[in-house]
Amino acid sequence: MRGGTYVVAMRNAGGMQAMTMFDDRGQAEENHMARAEEMAFRIAARRNRLIGQWAAEQMGLTPEETDAYAKAVVQADFEEAGDEDVVRKLFSDLTAAGVDVDDATVRRALADRAIEARRQLMQAE
Repeated sequence: MRGGTYVVAMRNAGGMQAMTMFDDRGQAEENHMARAEEMAFRIAARRNRLIGQWAAEQMGLTPEETDAYAKAVVQADFEEAGDEDVVRKLFSDLTAAGVDVDDATVRRALADRAIEARRQLMQAE
């Protein structure tokens, strides 16, 4: 049937139930998108924790301070959409701590941690 909707009839206890393959495909697409969004969120959170640990190391923080700082970086990502809030926090904190760093270094470190976060999460699944 060209350009039409395919209907599949399924028998259930109450009689016939009509389901379209289009509906099934749409639901599968929604499920796929939801999983992709969840994975992107998890990767960003892991990346932010990793970049927080990296920045804490650059600043010479203690293990306890490193843990708290990494959590603060994860929280900073909720301020606005995109990565600018995280970059701004990292650059500001590193500069305030006397670390010789530029914007490009922070962004490169962020990109490297994103790759590492994705690798870690893929291995965990």
